[in-house]
Amino acid sequence: MESIFHEKQEGPLCAQHCLNNLLQGEYFSPVELSSIAHQLDEEERMRMAEGGVTSEDYRTFLQQPSGNMDDSGFFSIQVISNALKVWGLELILFNSPEYQRLRIDPINERSFICNYKEHWFTVRKLGKQWFNLNSLLTGPELISDTYLALFLAQLQLEGYSIFVVKGDLPDCEADQLLQMIRVQQVHRPKLIGEELAQLKEQRVHKTDLERVLEANDGSGMLDEDEEDLQRALALSRQEIDMEDEEADLRRAIQLSMQGSSRNISQDMTQTSGTNLTSEELRKRREAYFEKQQQKQQQQQQQQQQQQQGDLSGQSSHPCERPATSSGALGSD
Repeated sequence: MESIFHEKQEGPLCAQHCLNNLLQGEYFSPVELSSIAHQLDEEERMRMAEGGVTSEDYRTFLQQPSGNMDDSGFFSIQVISNALKVWGLELILFNSPEYQRLRIDPINERSFICNYKEHWFTVRKLGKQWFNLNSLLTGPELISDTYLALFLAQLQLEGYSIFVVKGDLPDCEADQLLQMIRVQQVHRPKLIGEELAQLKEQRVHKTDLERVLEANDGSGMLDEDEEDLQRALALSRQEIDMEDEEADLRRAIQLSMQGSSRNISQDMTQTSGTNLTSEELRKRREAYFEKQQQKQQQQQQQQQQQQQGDLSGQSSHPCERPATSSGALGSD
């Protein structure tokens, strides 16, 4: 496939790409095709002048733009046909009654030129295989012999004009190479617009991924790490709420013990933002006292365990009596 010459779309110069892909080389440029178009315009002007340069038809012809080219780079079928005559090639309309009466199988031809509105492209046989050399594709598209007739019929249904190229095409490297080997194509080439859209989508996906990584401080955390972090944050919020609730409860108990029960609701509103009834306050106070008692019991148990540990240490290492010297006993 690398040996096949395939000129991709550049601006509206599809007529140039069509010719060069047909001839398998850079044979024509926009300047050369423009020269052919100007020559055709001059020939048409001279024919119109034969009816008189003062005639209304002639003055109208001069005011009209060229029918063989325009500023966008479009070239007419007459320009393409004249360009191929240099190589001894001729164009015949594929669906004309004259050609259809010949009943020629498309696979027995050598090449076709297809046109729809202002777009031209080539379908050519290289070696023993057919290729769609449309300049709008990212590369040559392989067409099987059985699919060729269906492909051309589909183009006709879509409104394409198809021309059969008659004559001997110039020799090319791809044709010689593909005479000896056959190629296979796993993936069909995309349209140039589709490839650009896919690249754009990949860039957008990459940008979104980078944005996610930046949100994670560039650490690139996995989903499991993010879940662990969320759980840790939730637990910390719960601990903070419990601490705030205990602080509010201690304050309420102190106020109730001071006989300031009528101000409890106001103070609780300021501290916790919640109005508590006397029953709720009583339950919370009992829960608070129970919790305090549990803490005291735990502390007492810890102290007892510590004391028992100290006593067991002393029993395992009894104190030794102070030694008395023999001289001291003798003096008594």
